[in-house]
Amino acid sequence: MLAMRAHDSAPTTHFRSDRLCRVNGELFFSTRENTLEGPFDSPEQAEQEIRAYIARMQIQDSNRKPS
Repeated sequence: MLAMRAHDSAPTTHFRSDRLCRVNGELFFSTRENTLEGPFDSPEQAEQEIRAYIARMQIQDSNRKPS
């Protein structure tokens, strides 16, 4: 997909595969909140950070629910 964000100087190619994607050669993961987290050095590091991100979001969600 060729796309351009407000802060990009030119359109870039985004490759998506599940949650992982490469933007200008750097590895990121996308979230349901529509953010890109990263960059990461390896797919393994990205997967580890995905798990940590999900855990943080679950804690945040449980803190919002009334007891």
